[in-house]
This record gives sequence, C-alpha cells and structure tokens, in this order.
Amino acid sequence: MTLRAPRLIGHGHTPTATSTSKAQRHALPEDLLRDAGLRLSVIALLGAILWIVGPLLDHLALRATRPGPAWRTLGVPDLIALVSSVVSLLLFLYIRKSKRSPAFILDVGLGYQILAATALGLLAHWEMIPRGWELRPVFTWIGVLVLLFAAIVPSTPTKTLITGLISVSMGPLAMWLAKQRGSWDYGSDINLLVMHYPDYILVGIAVVISHVVTGLGRQVTRARELGSYQVGELLGKGGMGEVYRATHRMLARPAAIKLIRPETIAGGNQSARDLAVKRFKREAEVAANLRSPHTVELYDFGVTDDESLYFVMELLEGMDLESLVRNHGALPANRVIYILSQVCESLEEAHVRGLVHRDIKPANIHLGRLGLQHDFVKVLDFGLVKSVQSKSGEQSGTEIGMTPGTPDYMAPEMTLGENIDGRTDLYAVGCVGYYLLTGRLVFEAANTYHMIARHLNDTPQPPSARANAPMPAELDRLILACLAKQPAERPQSAAELRRSLGGIAVEPWGETQAAAWWSALSTTAPAKAGSG
Repeated sequence: MTLRAPRLIGHGHTPTATSTSKAQRHALPEDLLRDAGLRLSVIALLGAILWIVGPLLDHLALRATRPGPAWRTLGVPDLIALVSSVVSLLLFLYIRKSKRSPAFILDVGLGYQILAATALGLLAHWEMIPRGWELRPVFTWIGVLVLLFAAIVPSTPTKTLITGLISVSMGPLAMWLAKQRGSWDYGSDINLLVMHYPDYILVGIAVVISHVVTGLGRQVTRARELGSYQVGELLGKGGMGEVYRATHRMLARPAAIKLIRPETIAGGNQSARDLAVKRFKREAEVAANLRSPHTVELYDFGVTDDESLYFVMELLEGMDLESLVRNHGALPANRVIYILSQVCESLEEAHVRGLVHRDIKPANIHLGRLGLQHDFVKVLDFGLVKSVQSKSGEQSGTEIGMTPGTPDYMAPEMTLGENIDGRTDLYAVGCVGYYLLTGRLVFEAANTYHMIARHLNDTPQPPSARANAPMPAELDRLILACLAKQPAERPQSAAELRRSLGGIAVEPWGETQAAAWWSALSTTAPAKAGSG
C-alpha cells in the first residue's frame, strides 16, 4: 500500500530516529515474523514425521530387494533419525508454547537448520562406500534445506550466509569422518570440496533470496507507516477494515490504528466513495474534539494513496463487553448500572454536540483498566458518527453505500431510514443492558431481516424474565423504556438515563469491587490489549 503525506487532525512529527528492535533488524514487522515462526513450527513438525518415515521406507525397500533378516536390523543411521525426529518435535512444541519474541524463535530455527544439516550429512556418508565408487559433484539434501529456510524462514543476509556455510560444510565434514572410520576412501581431501561445491553455490542463491525477502520486509515496513505512526501486528478484523497495534515513532506512545479499505465504502461508486471520504474527514475532526474520559481518544486521521481511511486511537487494556459476557456470563445488576452510567456519560457529550454514534453494541464498548481505575468504560468507533445537523442536500451514510449499525441493536427508526437523534443510541444502550443482564439478545432471529422485523414489531420480554439472577424492578422498567418503539417514549437524553440509573437502589459497585474482579481474572487469564 503506497502512502502519501496524510492530512492529520493532530500535529504531525517528522521522525529523526528509527527503532532498533529485533523486528526491524530482521526487516519484517512483528506480525510477519510471528507468521514466519509458525511456518518454522510446521517445518519442524514435518521434519519430525519425515525423520521416522524415511528410515522406515528404507527398511521396507531393503526387505523387498534383499530377502533375509537384515531389514530388521537397526543401526546408527536409525538412531540419528530418531534423535532428529525428537529434536524436531521438541522445536515444534517450543515454538507453539514459547513466549519469547518471534525474532528469537527464528534465530533458534537457524540453529535447527544446522542440526538438521549435520544429521543429513552423517546419514549420507555413514554406510560403507564400495571401492571404485564414482566421485562427482552433486547437489545434496543439505543444499535444498538451506534454500528452503532462506525462502520460508526469513533472516538477514549475513545470518543466512553464516548459517548456510556452516550447514553445507556438514556434508564435507561427515565425508571426512567417514574416511577416518574407514568406510570411504575418497582420496585427496580436495575431493571434499569437489563433491560438495554445488551446495556452496546454493548458499549464494540463499543469500540472494534473503536479500530479496529483507527488501520486501522494508517495503512492508514503509508501507505501514501512517503519519507519525509505525504499524505493527494485526489486532482484529471487522466488516469495514482491520485494527493494528501501532507506535508513535517519536513519542513511543502505543496506539491502535483502524484501516478502512475503499472497497468497503460505497462499493464501486467513485462519486459516492469521494463523498464518504469527505464525510469521514469532517466527522472525524468533530469526534477528535470529544473530551469525555469514557470516549476512546482519537489521535489522528488520514487518507492513504489508495483512499483507505485510517484512524489512530488510544490502545486499551481489557476487553469489550461482548467478550466479557461470552467468557464470563451475565453480569449482576449493580455492575451493569455502573457500566451503563459511564456509557451514558460518553454519549451525553456527543449528543450535545449533535452527534449520533449509530453503532452502540457490546463489541464497541470496552471495559478495562485506565491508570489505577478498573471497570473503566471506553465507547469505541466514534470516528464513524453521524451529525444530525448535516446539510439537507447531503446523502446519508446508508445512501452512499455504508450500512451503519448492527441489526441486533438497531432502533426501529434507523432501520426505516427516518430521522435519528440521540434517542436512537439510547435504544441500543437498552439492548446492551439487556445483553449484559441476561447474556442473551433482546430478540432471537434466524437472519438479519427477521431480526429487523422483530425490533420493528415485537414486544420484548422483561430482562428479569430471562435473567438467572434477581434484579431491581426499576432497572427492569428502565431497560424496557429504552426499548420503546417510539423515540418519544424512551428517556429523552443520555443525561436523563444516567440520572435514572443512579437512582436505582442497589448494593454499590465501585472501584473496590471492580479491582477485586480484575485481580482475580489476572491470576488466570490476563486481559489483552485492544481497541475498536
């Protein structure tokens, strides 16, 4: 992806130094190094299998060509193959379970390459060679191994050269040992190089391959530079794009970058896509000025040469509400009130500024730790809000090919294409509260159209009728009020809903309870960083 100088909301910075991380020394981003590590584990697993299958087939072939008990005899080559298989299996398990950096694991892989080359050399020269055997230059399996590692397990050209030379030298070394054992009299030692020089040529080719891979890695790294941010590993994918971990190159500040691909906006309609980009720019500038502590902070915004949009946001520690309920079940009423009150505080500021979120759902509400505070809510995806003060002649997001909102949490007026305001978000808040209290959606449906129809026409069951724990009647009524079909019958503002939540008599849930919950969680499964 080619980038041009982006238009940013914040102040841009020109980098004066580059990171010297292990990932950059390998010239590949962290996530690509991790993928290479997984490929190395596959090679190790295949090696573990082949080291057993190869000798077994040799014994079966011996049985077919030489009748007698000789095929049952196990020798040193079988032991070498068995040890190599065990080492390969151990490497596979180590890679899959290790917490070490991908760069370190790839360096371990280079050591494995040398060990495998040693085993191949010993196997090739262990058996007695008959007198008169023709000595001629050959490409061996060791050379193939060196090429395989250069192409599949990336490293720097220097490391590839050193490791490759050591690896292909295992052939001549094993041949020399065979002479010392008396199993092969090949004459002058110069014949060691005469026979194996083709493998040394392959080392040169491997270095060229490594140089090409390194160059491609640098191109990927440059392509992942968005403004003043260096893009790292992929954190997740959604319907409109991907979210990556990123680092500010000057401040070393962690962030999350959301990339929205142009093909997800307005399909192939170029004029509609241009309008969408224009709207994104304006609305992102507005969203960046939201200052509620419960609104995810938007650092920067830009457009790439291929018209991909990107938003740079704060990187969060914890999990979204959907993951919370999916992994830990429905929440008690007092904790739900605590969470929804913070959501309302975020929405209150946006609504006062004339912005409607349009996609409030558990996956867009993050819960975690901020500084010393726990159960701290951050509302995500404020880069895609809609202004209720749009010019009358301007197309809406739906008209330009975008489908905002999620049917499971979508207010009736939104699905009907009617005018929306802050009360549309409050309907979604009611759906979120329902999900947190019951662990279930307001309505179950076979498909999207059925779900939309149920939100338009059906009366929801009270959450108390579907929850496994008792809840205050006031909370039951308030959730149902948010789910009213007509906006006029819902709470009229986020501030009103927050006051109503605060007036419900429950055992308080606060920092003490939240800290205890997260502390208990950290002993089993530490929270993962993420962002919307």
